[in-house]
Amino acid sequence: MKVLKSRRSVMVKLGAALAALPMGRSLAAPARGEARARPANARGMMVGMVVFDDFQLLDTFGPLEMFGWLDEVRIVMIAERTGPIASSAGPAVNADHTFADAPKLDILLIPGGGGTRREVDNPRMIEAIKALSAAAPHVASICTGAALLARTGLLDGLKATTNKRAFKWVGTQGPKVDWVRQARWVEDGKYFTSSGISAGMDMSLALIAKLSGSDRAERIANRAEYHWNRDPHVDPFARLNGLE
Repeated sequence: MKVLKSRRSVMVKLGAALAALPMGRSLAAPARGEARARPANARGMMVGMVVFDDFQLLDTFGPLEMFGWLDEVRIVMIAERTGPIASSAGPAVNADHTFADAPKLDILLIPGGGGTRREVDNPRMIEAIKALSAAAPHVASICTGAALLARTGLLDGLKATTNKRAFKWVGTQGPKVDWVRQARWVEDGKYFTSSGISAGMDMSLALIAKLSGSDRAERIANRAEYHWNRDPHVDPFARLNGLE
């Protein structure tokens, strides 16, 4: 009996010791969306999404879903104020940072939505987007988010596109921009701009392909069960909205 107790005690102690050991990657792969452990000094890639009242849900979370599959990415939400920021559909998101304390970004994302028609006349919003865009190596707008980016003047002389239903209005926000009428998304220098709503996911995968390779972007699209449109020139919504 004493021998059995002794063996049992040894096994319990051995089990506790094994449980305390770090598990290898093949045994304990991170769950979907869980960041892999990195050295304390490893910054990774910082992706910041601007939000404002009446932002479009899919403009925002479609692209973030694509970037969220990258283990090295950290995503932050940035707004003019702290607290809940309500989308056009109702659900709200809490901003991680205000414009004043936003971290250094590798990629800045700007969504569209009904709120853009108000925010184009908000000088604090436009100046903040201008400053964040100037500092970020990569900037991407989704849908009518291009109107906010255009108001900064940073797109002047560059090619860009936007939601085809709102194409004429967005064009008035940047008369010096070379607006492309038929395009799923447009890349010009460090700036990416996409057509309406769902196009932001195609554009995001294109940006991921540029930074991390097309194979990796393809794997992300497959994991998300998303049919990635790889051709930026395929834009059936231009014809639908009389822009051809």
